[in-house]
Formats: sequence, C-alpha cells, structure tokens
Amino acid sequence: MQEKYYELTIVPSSYYELFIDLIFSLSDEAVEEIDNKIIIRTTNNPQNLIDGIETFTQELSLAFGEDIICEISLEEKQNEDWIAKYKNSITPVSAGEFYIYPSWEESKDGMINIKLDPALAFGSGHHETTSSCLEAISKYVKADEKLLDVGTGSGILSIAASKKGAICDICDTDEQSIENSLKNFELNSVKVNRAWVGSISEAKESYDIVVANIVADVLLMISSDLKKSLKDNSILVLSGILDKYSDKVMSKFGDLTLLETISKNEWITMVYKKEKI
Repeated sequence: MQEKYYELTIVPSSYYELFIDLIFSLSDEAVEEIDNKIIIRTTNNPQNLIDGIETFTQELSLAFGEDIICEISLEEKQNEDWIAKYKNSITPVSAGEFYIYPSWEESKDGMINIKLDPALAFGSGHHETTSSCLEAISKYVKADEKLLDVGTGSGILSIAASKKGAICDICDTDEQSIENSLKNFELNSVKVNRAWVGSISEAKESYDIVVANIVADVLLMISSDLKKSLKDNSILVLSGILDKYSDKVMSKFGDLTLLETISKNEWITMVYKKEKI
C-alpha cells in the first residue's frame, strides 16, 4: 500500500447530476457522495480530472447562460484502509417496494431487492430524484409493459421495472453508463431488451412507460421526443427537476395529464399520462 493518497472534494453549485455523470465518465476511482459533495480518493495524481471538471464547469455556464461554480479542493493524506471506510459509508436504502443494497450487504425479506455497487455509476437510490422515480415505478409499472429508461445512469430504474416484470430498453449518451448498467442487470439476474448509446431520438418503438431522470433543461430540449415515444394511455415519469424549474416543465408538458408530483427537498418528480384521443 502506498503511504499517501489524494482526496479530491468537488462541490458544484448546481446541476449536481451532470457533474456526477461527468466524474464517472472520466474516472473509475471510488466515489463517495455526502451532502451534495463528491469525494474521490485515489493514489494517482488527479490533476487531469481537475482540469476536466474546470473546463466542464465553464462550458456548462456558457450553455445554460448561468454563473455555475464548482468548488474543488485537493488534499494529500496518509493512506489507510479507505476502501473499507467507503464501504461503511454506503448504507442500504428503501424506496417504494424496493430495497437497494451494495454487494457487501445482505438482501431484505419482503422487498424487491436490487444489488448495486454505487461506485459503478450514478444512481444508488439515495438521491431524492432516484428514490422518487422508484416510488413511481412501484406504483405504475405492471408486468409485460414496455418501458424506456432515458439517461439510465446505473440502470437502477430499469432494473427495478424489470424485477416487476416489465420489458425494458435503456439509453444514455455516456457509453460507460450503458456498460455499467448492463453489468448491474447481470448482477441482478434480469435482462435488458435493448440498450443504446444515445438519446431517446433513436428509439424505434413507443412505450407503455417512459422514465427520464435527467435535469430540467434537458427534459425541455427532448420534450417532443419524449411525447412521441408514448403510446396512448401511457405513463411518463420526469425527474431531476429542481423546484424552481417546475413551472417551465409543466408548461412544456401541459398537453399531457399530470397525475401527481413527488417532492423531496428541492427536487420534483412529475408523473404524466398521455390520454387516448
């Protein structure tokens, strides 16, 4: 074991999920999330990762026309068994019918169990948007329905739907997310129907349920594709929406029937239905 290691702490002012997606695409080191802080511990000098985060922050600010700030701090620390510490910091979580637990923990009787290593990709069930989507999946997904998980991340949402008997397609613009999702599907002994690197515009059919846990701005940009992917009487679950953007999203999807909203802290999940005309 090396005597010292680096601890990199990243605190984005907004668009947390985009930053966590970026980090998982740039690094395969263990990642810990605490109170909207992203902590990476590595024995390798993380300067290239820091440069990538700084560039991403600047580009994101330009793209969204906002002054986005990402605080980055780097410490060199005496090495210890921080992998064991990391494991101890990850606790199982329940959401709806589901119990999400890391591979080093035990499953839980009476729940639909999902085994997931949080270090593989974003989406461990702890974040408000993920747990809200899991609650919606518990309530609305039925066996043999076709579901599309847009921006699948770790695959947790489509794995949950698959365990309820749904036929699931997944897509993500990040190739690593797709690779990790497929590993998580295998880990949970369920199968994905179709997976592709890209967005919903490449979907080849319509669905009974579409779940998109992304961010509000992206949901607005792909709103027409989301609606086109829906069958009559189908369900659309939108998440990753900060409450200050909820009105924008509602106005864009006002031609659908809003069934319910799930609010957790500053995050909103909206469940819509496309009524048969």
